[in-house]
Amino acid sequence: MTTAVQYDASLSYGSTPELLSPTIDTLAQLLPQAAARYGARTAVIADGRSWSFAELDRSAAKVAHALQRCGIQPGDRVSLWAPNSAAWIACYHGVLRCGAVINPLNVLLTADEVAYALSDSNARALLAGGEKLQTLAARHLLPKELAAVVALGGGGPAGSVAFDAFIEAQPEQFVPVAVEPASLSTICYTSGTTGRPKGAMQSHFSVVFNAAMTAHMHGRVQGDVVLSALPCPHVYGNVVMNSALLNGLTLVLHSRFEEQAVLDSIAKHRVTLFDGVPAMYMALLNHPALASADLGSLRLCAVGGQTMPVAKMQAVTSRFGCPLVELWGMTELSGLGTTFFADRTLRAGSIGVPLPGVEVRIADSNDATRTLPRGEAGELLIRGPIVMLGYFGNEAATRETIEPDGWLHSGDIARMDEDGFVHVVDRKKDMILTAGYNVYPAELERVVAMHPAVAMVAVGAVPDDIKGEVPKAYIVLKREARASAEDIFLHCREHLAAYKIPRQVQFVDDLPKTSTGKLMRRALRTLDAANSHSTGSTLP
Repeated sequence: MTTAVQYDASLSYGSTPELLSPTIDTLAQLLPQAAARYGARTAVIADGRSWSFAELDRSAAKVAHALQRCGIQPGDRVSLWAPNSAAWIACYHGVLRCGAVINPLNVLLTADEVAYALSDSNARALLAGGEKLQTLAARHLLPKELAAVVALGGGGPAGSVAFDAFIEAQPEQFVPVAVEPASLSTICYTSGTTGRPKGAMQSHFSVVFNAAMTAHMHGRVQGDVVLSALPCPHVYGNVVMNSALLNGLTLVLHSRFEEQAVLDSIAKHRVTLFDGVPAMYMALLNHPALASADLGSLRLCAVGGQTMPVAKMQAVTSRFGCPLVELWGMTELSGLGTTFFADRTLRAGSIGVPLPGVEVRIADSNDATRTLPRGEAGELLIRGPIVMLGYFGNEAATRETIEPDGWLHSGDIARMDEDGFVHVVDRKKDMILTAGYNVYPAELERVVAMHPAVAMVAVGAVPDDIKGEVPKAYIVLKREARASAEDIFLHCREHLAAYKIPRQVQFVDDLPKTSTGKLMRRALRTLDAANSHSTGSTLP
């Protein structure tokens, strides 16, 4: 385990003591305390039914008992790979309650990607959708040494146990295993800049603190109804979920984003808050039913995961009849890093100000110790109790990302205006941000290069009206080798989550390089016009 940062969380926590209960400073305590406070109130609406805080708490207690009886010990890693559901939330908090470390995995990941995460984190148990487990088993990627393999939704392979059977007859009370607030709670895998994902380690306190500060800034309070179709494993979806539980909100949880279903839910459940990525809002703006949709209950919308054009934000504000608050965050920050106080000045085109107790500064891109004057563009650095502990088992990457004094490199180029609002100027070098998901070219290049006909490949970004941008692969084939774009798409489908697959493929004679032979990704777009004889195709 890697722990590179020694940051005194009490400095920030102490500055806003009224925002966090002194009895809730770990995730293990969050749901039991919420159940004690809000009891029979509706916590979650999903899959056509409702769960109270008390019901959800009892399910999580059963999960904790069942895991403990399988031999799961405090500190063991437990992976969770399933669609959004109330059972997902019960599993998430059940794992944490027995002192284990949760490893939430995006449901869009492929079997290969999940197998890597299971191996890298040395997972001791896996709770996953039945079909997902079937895929792992069919590919012989299901580790034999797992203490428990639990199928959510049924239909798991031989050797797995259905979720209902797993928790059946388990006690409904479980006192959370005592853990330190600064100890590891979560390992979230991010797309890797070097071709392999990295496990960002989040402490208990960082996740709880982020949920509390997010709720504070947006005014998320008991009585609010928040709708989310964001994947719960995603850092944005996770903070929406935990801030709702922490503050007594009702969470209307969709397993996937569908325009009509979202509009219907807003009207039916009198939703007051909606969280989404820009692609969701753009899809809703283009949906024919929006004109007649009942959005009168909304008081606030939030958008994150990707910078949204100001004109589109204004269109949302006008049609939805409520403010749209922008936010910015990272997996390495356990959620948000900056946003706006919803009851104060909003500034279109800005990502806001840091969460209470968190520091941000704009540093010289070539000298992180030098803070730039207001108005000048440099790298956005952030420090505070939300910063990750490091990358699991990867000290070199941790040292590259976090300075010894706790400042985390975001890799984003930004400026701070005279009033202290932060504006993102450019994104992380080479990273592709598609519909709110981070996609790193190196990871895609590693997969495409596995195809036997590929000699060289480079991946860049191309604009997309809905997703902001999508990946495009520029491929040099081996001499005498033949392959079509469809061959490449099929190959990628076997190894990459759907959102990572290059949406376009172009075959070229060579790739742009520096004098030292280093690939120049930023020059890839010149190939679009320069290689008129090259062939390409777009994924349907």
